Amino acid sequence: MFPLRDNVPSRRYPLVTLALIVTNVAVFLHENSLGQEGLAFLFQQYGVVPVNFTGDWTALTASDALPLLTSVFLHGGWLHLISNLWYLWIFGDNVEDRMGHGRFLAFYLLGGAAASVVHVCLNPVSTVPSVGASGAIAAVLGAYLLLFPRARIITLVPIFLYLQFLELPASLVLGFWFITQLFSGVGSLAVQAVQSQGGVAYWAHIGGFVFGMLALPVFRERRRAHWWHDRRRPWPF
Repeated sequence: MFPLRDNVPSRRYPLVTLALIVTNVAVFLHENSLGQEGLAFLFQQYGVVPVNFTGDWTALTASDALPLLTSVFLHGGWLHLISNLWYLWIFGDNVEDRMGHGRFLAFYLLGGAAASVVHVCLNPVSTVPSVGASGAIAAVLGAYLLLFPRARIITLVPIFLYLQFLELPASLVLGFWFITQLFSGVGSLAVQAVQSQGGVAYWAHIGGFVFGMLALPVFRERRRAHWWHDRRRPWPF
């Protein structure tokens, strides 16, 4: 399933979502200006290297924890970048709308950090830097699922040899996404040797998604929706 757009309009301009997209693109363009050695150094310094966090926790400083935030702005390639930002564009504006700009930014960054912590816990001896906004965006997906479970998502679905455009409920699209991540994450535990050499950080996605669901009550903006919004949109909170 590949989501194309949803049917939930935003009531305010998604400033933070757009700023995050622009920032990620700008950082990626900077990455492309570096050589192989410069890029490897950047990932080692600002990506999350699990083994760096699994030694003496009491010796960690604020600067040591900085990669938990900076890693969400680094990407390993164009496909990695575009796929992440596509999901952020579709789902981020609505979550930002329900949280407000400042709360959404804090939620996004903490979601990325929480996802990295889960990745570190499941890969404690890995020396491979983990980079990407996937964990933070997974947190956005988790929050979206609770906020708009009955929203409709125009989705591109491969059916045998054909591609079909289907309008599916958000609960189905995002639930299917989470289940695929969970099965892939469980499968990855059996091939730790392969995973230590790189690959998709499935447990970061799972951790981010669960964080998004659990943290939503803290970050959502408490306000009464007007009656005309209630008629047009599902508001479970």
